[in-house]
Amino acid sequence: MRSKFFNKVVAAQVALVMAATAAPGVMTPAYAVMAVIDTANLRQTVISSIENVAQTLKQIQQYQMQLQQYENMLQNTAAPAAHIWDQATTTMNQLRGSIDTLNYYKANLGSIDAYLGKFKDTAAYRGSPCYSPTGCTAAEWAAMKDSERLGSESQKKATDALFRGLDRQQDAMQSDAGQLQRLQSAAQDATGQMQAIGYANQLASHQGNQLLQIRGLLIAQQNAMATRSQALADREAKEAAASVQLRTGTYRASTATGW
Repeated sequence: MRSKFFNKVVAAQVALVMAATAAPGVMTPAYAVMAVIDTANLRQTVISSIENVAQTLKQIQQYQMQLQQYENMLQNTAAPAAHIWDQATTTMNQLRGSIDTLNYYKANLGSIDAYLGKFKDTAAYRGSPCYSPTGCTAAEWAAMKDSERLGSESQKKATDALFRGLDRQQDAMQSDAGQLQRLQSAAQDATGQMQAIGYANQLASHQGNQLLQIRGLLIAQQNAMATRSQALADREAKEAAASVQLRTGTYRASTATGW
């Protein structure tokens, strides 16, 4: 508004100079009592006024440019207006509590090696007294049955854990979608580089949280597959050892009998 006002003033003064200096020789006083206009002095005065106005306009433009620079500096150094972060630790603790079955066996058997030691391969079972003509003791037979029970139990727990993880993820999907929508809305209102970078970091954090949850589900799936494979391998090893023992022995022809 101020620039337009000064432009109008300058235009009016220029028109005045042009009118006063257009034909200085033609202008004659109408009456002898009127004062004679000093055209040269008037022209210089108007020119000086125009230069002063132009200089003032230039200073105003410089001030406006400085104000814009200061405003950009403030915007580019302002932090995000909203800090929307995912509770990644809480989410992963809840998910891990649903899918983690290894800690159960570590607590009950002492270590993961103790759990794995309950399952054997074919060679180990072939060397067991339970697959020999002499037979095994009650304790050894109980250990054999315990491995079967543990295999069935671990499969059930792993499958249950997988479904609990899926159920928790289905409940979390709506919450995660709302979180993403809030982040997107806040990022759209960013007014400076610093705010834009801040919201970009929050969006990256949200994606990282989603990747952690996907990783957790993959671990639960692998857990179910691994326990299933372990139990099947143990059963196949027992069957192979029993099959070998069944075919082991010597042939002795029976005494001929006459009728």
